[in-house]
Amino acid sequence: MILEVCNITKKFGGVTAIKDTSFNVKSKEIYGLIGPNGAGKTTMFNIITGNYSPTEGMIKFDGKRIDGTKPHKIVHKGIARTFQNIRLFKSMTVLDNILIAFDYQANYTYLETILRFPRFFKEEKRIKQKSFEIMEVLGISKYANEQATSLSYGNQRKVEIARALAASPKLLLLDEPAAGMNPNETQELAQLLFDIRDKFDITILLIEHDMKFVNHLCDRVMVLDYGKTIFEGHIEDAIKDKEVIKAYLGDFKHA
Repeated sequence: MILEVCNITKKFGGVTAIKDTSFNVKSKEIYGLIGPNGAGKTTMFNIITGNYSPTEGMIKFDGKRIDGTKPHKIVHKGIARTFQNIRLFKSMTVLDNILIAFDYQANYTYLETILRFPRFFKEEKRIKQKSFEIMEVLGISKYANEQATSLSYGNQRKVEIARALAASPKLLLLDEPAAGMNPNETQELAQLLFDIRDKFDITILLIEHDMKFVNHLCDRVMVLDYGKTIFEGHIEDAIKDKEVIKAYLGDFKHA
């Protein structure tokens, strides 16, 4: 298991957003975290990535406990994420948005940067080449010098994913990657995520509402409702589960 979420509870004052939730994600798996709005999915992402500390429970990544770790240190350990609402640097090009993710990996000192030592130029060349390799996989290299926010919605999503990949993660967290996409873009994204999993040798954990997308993509899913786990297993079984149907559609007995 690359990720172990153990009995996580998160309270905000008197409100319990997540209650005693556990799940494991296997290495190289594509795992879906699904559920209706307000179920606690993004809160779980924020706990895994260090933006929130759990009230109870623990999280292990690669066998080591990480709950309570600062977000930038979580990235250094090998976890990167995208957000439900696209967050790109508006004044920067596509290439610059990706290059910025290499900052902590650059193998030169501030002095070498100021004095422009040979190692600085060698490292900058390596990082730029790696950025183009990532863009090639995602099909956005032709937009390298364009302002990132001038691209279509689907391509802006790809830029955000490319920036996350530039951090060299072992685990990639995607928060509603197909949101706002048309059916053709969604189908293309599903194939792209398979390619990313295989070419970058990483594990993917995603939040998504598009059940057709999830069914095509995910090996396993966990369904949250009001912060509680109501199902874990394969998506084809989830869509037949009475508790899952009730969470999404309501209780017909009292409708």
